[in-house]
Amino acid sequence: MEVELPEATKMRTTESQNAARHLKSWAPTLFVAVLLFVFAFIALEVTEGEPIAFDRWLMVAFRHASDLSRPIGPPWLLDIVRDITALGSTAVLALLVTVVTTFLFAIGKRHAGLFVLTTVLSGAILNTLLKLAFARARPDLVAQLTQVSTLSFPSGHAAISAVCYLTLGLMLAQTQTSRSVRIHLILTAAILTLLVGVSRIYLGVHYPSDVLAGWCFGTSWALICQMLMSYFQRTGRIEQPSD
Repeated sequence: MEVELPEATKMRTTESQNAARHLKSWAPTLFVAVLLFVFAFIALEVTEGEPIAFDRWLMVAFRHASDLSRPIGPPWLLDIVRDITALGSTAVLALLVTVVTTFLFAIGKRHAGLFVLTTVLSGAILNTLLKLAFARARPDLVAQLTQVSTLSFPSGHAAISAVCYLTLGLMLAQTQTSRSVRIHLILTAAILTLLVGVSRIYLGVHYPSDVLAGWCFGTSWALICQMLMSYFQRTGRIEQPSD
């Protein structure tokens, strides 16, 4: 025998559900706002010209105290870190985006493919403009363990790997009905982005603040573009992920 809930209880339950849905719908926007605030805070510190306190501490923490040219860990770890940092290189990300874009074109999702390509390219261009605007030199606190030729802030590897991997992770997650699979895809994208950024600090080619700012910019750009893609999919301008 079912027990009929009082009308007031039903109304409170409905209001709670509506509030939860409303909060969930606004969560990505609020998260983007927090990320952009953190980026702005770091950028303000960078304009003062001196390394931020935790920059110096963390970069030195990755080196032997007696010799700052030697990274911590066994000798083979350096090779692994260089392999990981390559996952955020222009060549690897360009190849990945090309493969994904051509695949989407091949299965008839031309608008989705163009949107992915536009998201990554625009993110890369914006990051380059930010580098030129801040014109922060590469760190000289420790020896650099790989060759670099561009400016330092924000980290291009951190930013564009966030844009690329998170965009693809979120797009793939849309195609899955299983919540655990969606979480796995998004976590995988986030972990790849995290590893690429940490590798740049380990190699001594970026301040930690460069990497953190790159993560903030790249993640916020990926989320903004994902929200736009979802809107365009609802309005029929971009193919649905399950079509």
